[in-house]
Amino acid sequence: MKKNYNFKKVLITGGAGFLGSVLIKKILDNFKFDKIISIDNYSSGSRKNHIKNKKIKYLKLDCRDINKNKTLLKFKPNILFHFGEFSRVVPSFDIKKKCLDYNISGTLSVIKYALTKKCKLIYSATSMQLGNKENENLSPYAWSKAKNVELIKNFSKWYNLNYSLAYFFNVYGKQQISSGVMASVIGIFEKQYRKKINLTVVRPGTQKRDFTHIDDVIDGTILCAIKGKKKSYYIGSGKAYSILKIAKTYNKKIKYIPKRLGEKFTGKANLTLAKKELGYKPKHDLLKYIDLFKKY
Repeated sequence: MKKNYNFKKVLITGGAGFLGSVLIKKILDNFKFDKIISIDNYSSGSRKNHIKNKKIKYLKLDCRDINKNKTLLKFKPNILFHFGEFSRVVPSFDIKKKCLDYNISGTLSVIKYALTKKCKLIYSATSMQLGNKENENLSPYAWSKAKNVELIKNFSKWYNLNYSLAYFFNVYGKQQISSGVMASVIGIFEKQYRKKINLTVVRPGTQKRDFTHIDDVIDGTILCAIKGKKKSYYIGSGKAYSILKIAKTYNKKIKYIPKRLGEKFTGKANLTLAKKELGYKPKHDLLKYIDLFKKY
């Protein structure tokens, strides 16, 4: 990775969240830049993730209002990282209006902003939209993400929007959400392990996931910004583990809970294109991460 790369001016949606906060710190620690602006509505982001630096500015703002804010209208970003979306499968069935409004209306506003500013858009796509087979929409969340990908590609054809699509696969790591409807699998397991209670596994437990460490995800996302073309890049670990196997790794009793709507049963990232064009190489392994977690 080009450590001397100059990002100049960067806009990050969801900059106070799990992904966005790690991205900001990574850019701050490793790259040159003039200004970073984060926008976040703080539905899942936190002010605890803020970094005090005169070159970093945080705005409480909904993505749907990105084209109305005076600060952003004056700002001229070179790159726009779009993480600020509703991002969980199960809650998207219960609060589908919120999911679709945030993801469809919000992302359309972000696309329009990127087009107006003539900056490169890095969109955080998801493995969940790939389904268990081609073009299978397993949930309102997955459908919204698939439609946004289609929208971005069309805006590129129609208006020459510059973009790269970074497909994320079950991100885990420090600062991951462990409570509430937005909690991740590994976050939930860690919380249950600390509380010394049974680990809950959704039936049947054989569903497989490609779990990717946050540092690998952010490295891949940055590579998309620096080297990525108008293509889809899978940013994963390249390994798939069943949920049951991961749960057993914690050496705790397991409690099965009912099967859920939107469940994906297969999923391993094909890293061929990301390795070839971006030079992406994942460095972390989930099983080693869990061993270290249990140790410390």
